[in-house]
Amino acid sequence: KAAHATDTPHRTLAEAMVGADVVLGLSAKGAITKEMVASMAPNPIIFAMANPDPEITPEDVASVRSDAIMATGRSDYVNQVNNVLGFPYIFRGALDVRARQVNHEMKVACAQALAALAREDVPDEVAMAYRGRKLRFGPDYIIPSPFDPRLIWYIPPFVAQAAMDTGVARKPIEDMDAYRTQLRSRLDPSAALMQNISGAVRAAPNKRVVFAEGEETAVIRAAWGFKQAELGTPILLGREDLIRQNAAEAGLDFDAMGMEIVNARVSEHNVEYTDWLYARLQRRGYLRRDVQRMINQDRNYFGAAMVARGQADAMVTGVTRNFNMVLKEVRRVLDVKERMIGLSILLAKGRTLFVADTSIHELPNAEELAEIAIQAADTVRKLGKTPRVAFLSYSTFGNPPGDRGEKVREAIRILDQRGVDFEYEGEMPPELALDPEARAAYPFMRLSGHANVLVMPAIHSASISTRLVQSLGGATVIGPLLVGLEKSVQIVSLGASVSEIITAATFAAYDEGAVAEG
Repeated sequence: KAAHATDTPHRTLAEAMVGADVVLGLSAKGAITKEMVASMAPNPIIFAMANPDPEITPEDVASVRSDAIMATGRSDYVNQVNNVLGFPYIFRGALDVRARQVNHEMKVACAQALAALAREDVPDEVAMAYRGRKLRFGPDYIIPSPFDPRLIWYIPPFVAQAAMDTGVARKPIEDMDAYRTQLRSRLDPSAALMQNISGAVRAAPNKRVVFAEGEETAVIRAAWGFKQAELGTPILLGREDLIRQNAAEAGLDFDAMGMEIVNARVSEHNVEYTDWLYARLQRRGYLRRDVQRMINQDRNYFGAAMVARGQADAMVTGVTRNFNMVLKEVRRVLDVKERMIGLSILLAKGRTLFVADTSIHELPNAEELAEIAIQAADTVRKLGKTPRVAFLSYSTFGNPPGDRGEKVREAIRILDQRGVDFEYEGEMPPELALDPEARAAYPFMRLSGHANVLVMPAIHSASISTRLVQSLGGATVIGPLLVGLEKSVQIVSLGASVSEIITAATFAAYDEGAVAEG
């Protein structure tokens, strides 16, 4: 206490709190009264840390001061100050650089990291732990939640850097970005993959990505996250007044965000897009006024036209409409290059698996199964992986016989005739595709290792299996990703979260680069 003592004429807490800006309590329940709080300066900060009951409750403070910022150690109040926000991550950072000691600078670095994280947009997953309560920086949210999954990868790098800067680190970290990815991968299996994708997007020329449902709060937050991560330039489609209003309600300063807004009704490209799309659709039963209405009133048509005409590089949509409806609209504007499929990425137990087709072909025939395999293998190769394709079935190389198994065998024959440049095999159950030891009974198999591309016999089996694994908590699933359009468009699921929209936008920007290269 002596280290913090000051020379003052005040002899009681009540006297000391008159005009005070901050009070930090480490004493006992009831030590601070309403009268003391009422006497403080405007916008007082009150940390009542007595345990288990604070010096004064937030309810008592609110009854006399509406301008106070209040924190306690209690989990049933806002702004909980808890050791779990500090110690685990201080130790993590210290251990990872083999620090000789935990010094003052490392503790300050932890506090600064917490302060910075509190100002970041809060993921939907954290808000769900608080029954959907909006968490954004302000009087009721000045410190991150103990449930925030970002703590493990956000704070330790600050601590580790402080240890290195002060000379107590015996094993300095050379690549801090790689360190963050490694920390993130411990909780999020998709972190390493997304880091590679994001890195490629940042290294490429800046991509302009249309966020078609730009008036939706989740989309605005996702666009802001996309821009903050330096993944490209987001373009929000919608009415500017409503976008600004929803951004403000989400706690975002739109002017500081520096994002572009395009209103289809008043766009200078409105006539250009209408003329172009009418020329495309005039022999498909559409009148010019139909096309004009589509461009004016439907952001999917307008956004896809922006991409088609080169005013944008990619688009993400689907938050407010079902997948099939959105896909039909996009297909009226954009063509398929050769073949189109839905590809889901499944990350589990240290493996990355690609599952197709999860969104386009309901009951593919043999030719379509072969095309799905070719498209999936090509996409996996563009993602930096060597494709090994397994055609899955209830049967194993003809046993028991059946029509679906025969379609798979015909798909294998088609690939044999085409002489494709990737490994493939089938038909087989999943355990045979994924377990090298199980293949001992089938020495003729052509896969050199476990399969990483799983071609399903039908869309229902593909969709059900990926969703089942995800629901049981056994894997992280990305997608379905839309693959094969002439321009890059990603369609998220109805009601997608902010993080899912950002992921889709990142893949849209990445795929645009791959399309340009190809």
